[in-house]
Amino acid sequence: MREDGHLEYDIISSLLGAVGVVLRPQAKRPVRMLFLPRQDISPRERILSAFPEARPLSGKRGETGVRIEAFLAGEAVRFSIDELDFEGIGEFERRVLLADFSIPRGRVMAYGDLAAKAGVPRGARAVGNVMAGNPFPLIIPCHRVIRSDGTLGGFGGGLVMKKALLAMEGVSFDGRGRVLDGHCLRGLRAMQGGFPESS
Repeated sequence: MREDGHLEYDIISSLLGAVGVVLRPQAKRPVRMLFLPRQDISPRERILSAFPEARPLSGKRGETGVRIEAFLAGEAVRFSIDELDFEGIGEFERRVLLADFSIPRGRVMAYGDLAAKAGVPRGARAVGNVMAGNPFPLIIPCHRVIRSDGTLGGFGGGLVMKKALLAMEGVSFDGRGRVLDGHCLRGLRAMQGGFPESS
């Protein structure tokens, strides 16, 4: 067991479904993983399958849980990259996740543009794989990454949830469900943003 304490989990209910959060409450970077809602299995079952040693949250819901709850209710919330436990995440994956973290609320970026921002031009497929395995969805907003044609692509919580999250953030869609171009970050303007610091 690591020195920074045992694993606990919290289940956060929302109109979009229940989200599971696994954390080490005493650790400097407490958030270990988030689990989005799925139809076939509860967040608690998924958590205990991946982390059988995890126990239900023993105290009050922490700041991260409160912010996730507010985010799921549609509030504009600022998350911190410093609360995320990146242990075991490779350098490439970390670069992509940090680039994704920098996409602002109300904007989206195509997989290919995110790949370029992360320093891997023509790496859209690899970026898609990183997004599919994102251990911190919502905090690292993979719902803000879409296909270059404006369609949503994939999302661990399902496309209904992805569209609902984007709509709550002010993103608009055309009659065919594609994100309107004005919300898309691309080109030099998107590439000039730096990465958030993560030590």
